[in-house]
Amino acid sequence: MSRDATIRHATDHFDSGAFRDTLARRLAIPTESQNPERAAELERYLADEMMPELEALGFATEILHHEKATGPFLIAERIEDGALPTVLGYGHGDVVRGQDEMWDEGLSPWTLNERSGRWYGRGVADNKGQHCANIAALRAVLETNGRLGFNAKYLIEMGEEVGSPGLREFCADHRDRLAADALIASDGPRLTAERPTLFLGSRGGVNFDLWIDAREGGRHSGNWGGLLSNPAVQLAHAIATLVGPTGQIRIPEMVPHDVPEAVRRVLADCDVTAGPEGAEIEADWGEPGLTPSERVFGWCALEVLAFEAGTPKAPVNAIPPRAWARLQLRFVVDVDPFAVIPAVRRHLDRHGLGMVEVALSKEAIFEATRLDPDDPWVSWAATSMSETTGKRTAILPNLGGSLPNDAFSAILGMRTIWVPHSYPGCSQHAPNEHLPPEIIREGLAIMAGLYHDLGHAPPPR
Repeated sequence: MSRDATIRHATDHFDSGAFRDTLARRLAIPTESQNPERAAELERYLADEMMPELEALGFATEILHHEKATGPFLIAERIEDGALPTVLGYGHGDVVRGQDEMWDEGLSPWTLNERSGRWYGRGVADNKGQHCANIAALRAVLETNGRLGFNAKYLIEMGEEVGSPGLREFCADHRDRLAADALIASDGPRLTAERPTLFLGSRGGVNFDLWIDAREGGRHSGNWGGLLSNPAVQLAHAIATLVGPTGQIRIPEMVPHDVPEAVRRVLADCDVTAGPEGAEIEADWGEPGLTPSERVFGWCALEVLAFEAGTPKAPVNAIPPRAWARLQLRFVVDVDPFAVIPAVRRHLDRHGLGMVEVALSKEAIFEATRLDPDDPWVSWAATSMSETTGKRTAILPNLGGSLPNDAFSAILGMRTIWVPHSYPGCSQHAPNEHLPPEIIREGLAIMAGLYHDLGHAPPPR
């Protein structure tokens, strides 16, 4: 059958309402991995929804566990011919806490509602809507052509929203079963709502704490002001030595040597200011000399996530005995996250700030990853997407946020191509998570085209 017929089969499935009904049923399962009381729901999502869906498509499936993981994993395999290309798909069925009481009146995180041309529900964007679209696209190819024309594997985890504990160890333990030529998966947002996007990795993330314990108990600010050090003042100065007043990072170990030419080239066609959210971008913030797109996709950012001293909700006339801050470095490849804490320690000592303590926080470190934009699979995927949509595909060297992409690129040693079916304003992780359904519909068409092309005209292996 033709490529157009495959894509039309996928969009007809969407237009019939069948995709919406399936997604609504899956959103109704409250798979909050941050809530220990939902452990049974994590298992139910895989056993009741994903296994039957994939088995109906000819996949052999198995639910597995790992001692370091907070939730189960599902591996699915459909091998048509060992000589054919093999692609690994990935998704996560867990979601962040529903925050039920904070949603607008008439909306619920566990019910798919449509309002003002948007679908609302927890997971509609992150990530149930996205991996369900990809699996529906596989179904369209099979039902139209009778075969995929490639080997397909799928991995669904249920702990991404708590940092994917155990995922890397799980991939290492099942390296042979998960082996593939490339990962083609979906998560995160597009560059803008209107522009089909692919990204090739993700920035890494490392969180660390700074604090000063000056003394036991506070001291009256009148009787002791001018006589005792104020840890809040000292900590504010310490942070100011790390990052400048316009967001420029001041520690060389926290930034790459430069932005590679291939990265600059693809980002020249990716204007991050083009969408409605672009109006909020501050032109003078971040690393000087870089475009806004280069600052978020080709460079690093150091953010203060929290700062606390005294009693913020009820200030009193006292010099606080302690000050604390949580910082986060979003970093690109060529930055070693394990060198961050020693570099910060040396930097603070050079500035006479030895009273400031520094340590990694408990959150897992996400490694930075990036497939070479000149890899032939990138141009193949971008061309396929453009043929389906009639639009230029935005190629991002990496997502601005963090994903456990190193499990696939570093541990499994495969190319990684991500095709997001969301947009920057989707309110993921917040109340009122939503998506315009036309983005999911176009995403389903894109994936049907990609899978069809993979079975008929795959890229060089």
